[in-house]
Amino acid sequence: LHLSAVKLAELHSDLKIQEKDELSWKKLKAEGLDEDGEKEAKLRRNLNVIMTKYGMNGKKDSQLVDTNYIKDGTESDTLDDPRLEKLWSKAKTSGKFSDEELNKLWREFKHHKEKIHEYNILLETVSRTEDIHKNLINPSEENLVKEEVLHNKHRELKEKLRSINQGFERLRKVSHQGYDTTSEFEEPRVIDLWDMAKSANFTEKELESFREELKHFEAKIEKHHHYQKQLEISHQKLKHVEGTGDKEHLNRNKEKYAMLEEKTKELGYKVKKHLQDLSSRISQGLQHNEL
Repeated sequence: LHLSAVKLAELHSDLKIQEKDELSWKKLKAEGLDEDGEKEAKLRRNLNVIMTKYGMNGKKDSQLVDTNYIKDGTESDTLDDPRLEKLWSKAKTSGKFSDEELNKLWREFKHHKEKIHEYNILLETVSRTEDIHKNLINPSEENLVKEEVLHNKHRELKEKLRSINQGFERLRKVSHQGYDTTSEFEEPRVIDLWDMAKSANFTEKELESFREELKHFEAKIEKHHHYQKQLEISHQKLKHVEGTGDKEHLNRNKEKYAMLEEKTKELGYKVKKHLQDLSSRISQGLQHNEL
């Protein structure tokens, strides 16, 4: 796959979450609690996203952009959307951003591209399900259940599209005006969650509590970023030492690399699990708005 050390650690975290979710689903299945197959379908979608994200689906050039914030990659990566490319080009030449702010903005653009990609995967899944449903000849109770599954998928599509539209408006605003120094959050995933939380059916007290939790979540992400950076540096040092033939130095570097790799995997898993939990809570709040 030719993945970097950081991407391999990320893949490990994603697969660990997928494995845990599949074990939970097997228990539900054994208890007869996934009769409509919705949870199983969601697991397949999640696996499809992972396979595509890391170039494991057998398609060339299908990998999502590298989420490793250390490598800028701004000259080689593409955003696959003329509107995003135009915004990024304007921002890059506007003179309104420091190098650090440009890197931060690039992370937001890459995150937005990932959201669009995940939306397209879900849309394709829903379209296939609808085609199968339309071709069924005899309506039955089972078909009514499948209609409910489709309804849930359409709601998920609606939420993702709303997030994409909000995200694009934010990118457009930031690209033209620069960063607001009074902004509460900096991490793209946290900004997304906060924007959606403000649209959900939360009381003022619940929203304030959620705001505090997002601050802790952002600190957790920054810690993960720190270890990602240290892992990448350690990986580069290890490759350099391997060419020197110094066994003692090599062993020390291998030990440090293994420690950093394990810590990065552990933090990556915790960040993604926390993100999953926060997203689920917001989704429930948004669904309540529609009732």
